[in-house]
Amino acid sequence: MKAEVFKVACSSCNLRELCMPVGFDQKDMHKLDEIVTVRKKIKQGDLLFENGEIFTSLYAIRTGFFKTSVASEDGREQVTGFQMAGEIIGLDGIVNDRHTCNALALEDAEVCVMPFDHIEDLSREFPVLQKHVHKIMSREIVREHGMMMLLGNMSAEERLANFLVNLVQRLFARGQSQSEFILRMSREEIGSYLGLKLETVSRTFSKYSEEGIIEVKQKHIKILKPDSLKQLVKLPNCN
Repeated sequence: MKAEVFKVACSSCNLRELCMPVGFDQKDMHKLDEIVTVRKKIKQGDLLFENGEIFTSLYAIRTGFFKTSVASEDGREQVTGFQMAGEIIGLDGIVNDRHTCNALALEDAEVCVMPFDHIEDLSREFPVLQKHVHKIMSREIVREHGMMMLLGNMSAEERLANFLVNLVQRLFARGQSQSEFILRMSREEIGSYLGLKLETVSRTFSKYSEEGIIEVKQKHIKILKPDSLKQLVKLPNCN
């Protein structure tokens, strides 16, 4: 399905402090507006980009959730990440000028299109923007390293606890509750991301619930004992 496209201005966006560098004045923001001129609406279940597609732009997520994934050697989907409003998606395409994963909307979403060649030009003019792009790329590297540690050294309980705490921290940075949220992804998708079977994910959620750490009502999660959940987390914060 073709995405709906319309005009946008970064200078009037209430999420600009999340995806744009601090220190841009009004004049700088207007220059950015000349580059980031298009926003796309992506329907739930549609792809923003897919593996092998030519890389042209980065995307700042304005609303909605995405998952990125690749196909394993046996054809199964391997989820590589979940992205939300205020985050940048599409960095995978920088290396070889082609995207190396699929990015699918887990709910109706809007993204701001940031043509990469224009961003590079503007970065040379504004070092603060260049530093911000480098920071985003570095954050992805740190997150990947953290994921390797998680898959290699953690139990199922520790993996899921890390996932939930990280998710809560990211949502809270966007003004949402620290204790209640809706999972946009399925248990199966969480399992794929964490290297766990669906049954293990479901069993671990049930264990947390029985121990009074969380309350689970389908996709609605309420954290009852945040300190108990954080005690299971051993990775540094990679937000």
